[in-house]
Amino acid sequence: MKLSVFGQKFATNSGIVDLMADLGSALNENPEMIFMGGGNPARLEQLDTVFAKRLQTLVEDDEKRHSLLGIYQSPQGELEFRQQISTLLSDQLGWPINSDNIAISNGSQSAFFVLYNMFAGEMPDGSHKTIHLPLAPEYIGYSEIGLSENFFSATRPKIDLLDDDLFKYRVDFNELHIDDGVAALCVSRPTNPTGNVLTDNEIEQLDRIAKDQDIPLIIDGAYGLPFPNILFTEAKPHWNDNTIVVLSLSKLGLPGVRTGIIVAKEEIVKAYANANTVLSLACGNLGPAIAGELFESGEVLSLSQTVVKPFYQQQALQTVDWFRTALKGLPFRIHKPEGAIFLWLWFEGLPISSQALYQRLKQRGVLIVPGHNFFPGLDEQWQHKNECIRVSYAQSASVVKQGVDIIADEVRKAFADKQV
Repeated sequence: MKLSVFGQKFATNSGIVDLMADLGSALNENPEMIFMGGGNPARLEQLDTVFAKRLQTLVEDDEKRHSLLGIYQSPQGELEFRQQISTLLSDQLGWPINSDNIAISNGSQSAFFVLYNMFAGEMPDGSHKTIHLPLAPEYIGYSEIGLSENFFSATRPKIDLLDDDLFKYRVDFNELHIDDGVAALCVSRPTNPTGNVLTDNEIEQLDRIAKDQDIPLIIDGAYGLPFPNILFTEAKPHWNDNTIVVLSLSKLGLPGVRTGIIVAKEEIVKAYANANTVLSLACGNLGPAIAGELFESGEVLSLSQTVVKPFYQQQALQTVDWFRTALKGLPFRIHKPEGAIFLWLWFEGLPISSQALYQRLKQRGVLIVPGHNFFPGLDEQWQHKNECIRVSYAQSASVVKQGVDIIADEVRKAFADKQV
């Protein structure tokens, strides 16, 4: 098969391709696998009930069923759904927006593909611009999304060592140098993979830097504010006309409907919609059809606050305690769990690579994600990148506990082999 440059870049293996392949294999072909690798949300009964009721209503109503299955929606997204979103964000958060500030995407991954490549890569004057990640590690799905090479740049974080075997990454503003070669700043909040939540002060500083450079600040809020609100620390939602916020229905429990939400100034939304017409023709109908009433009533916020957030917060605390016990005596630290659905473990001096640890664990029926995949744009040699792993705690407590014990056993073996 003779592939184009595009084909060679996007049709070959990468970190995100391997992750999703493992997800499909684990969930569909080997259900006994302990899946602690991907971003699949937990199955929460209360949310299942809400979604099932809404689906039943849609199926039983002839007009709603036809609207769901038989009509193309706008590539910017269904107008009523965009109005429901903008009204909620305006009323609850005070954001000065309307439906023209909202675009819907077929999942936030496709939204980032369009947005990133709209701003960065090869420019009309022949120059090259990057998307800059002020705090690496960052989301694995960004890594191969650019249409050109050297698409990302990144700043190495400061590391604060905390009590109780914890640590925290912080933006190193002394090392954050933004020049004309940067097209936009992007952060995820909470950060995937680490569960780090950038402070309000860090966000405000990044906002000022972006405005000074006349570039947008992009905030990936797939796990964050105002929904699904998987945050365990205080933080304020942030948006202005120099900010692009990308939200998602996935972590509410709807990853299968592939619905992302872009909040941006009107000219960016219009440009996105034009590009989305070429790439996707239209937006999917299922996500807006299920979630529209939740936005209309504000229930999306109450469910996030009373169902989604408490579940993950309890899971995070419990899983940290299990790891502390299982890893006692080993050189480990856990990133302070401030949000999202993952723990980020750092084994300083790990005698094997995180990739090798991943392979060993896979052989024992446990899937995690090796840490080196989460540093797009940070090309410098840094041993830390090979000493970390991302672990999901979104499964049942008994399954997570079993996975924790196997992970600890393999790490202990790795350090023991070093002593031989």
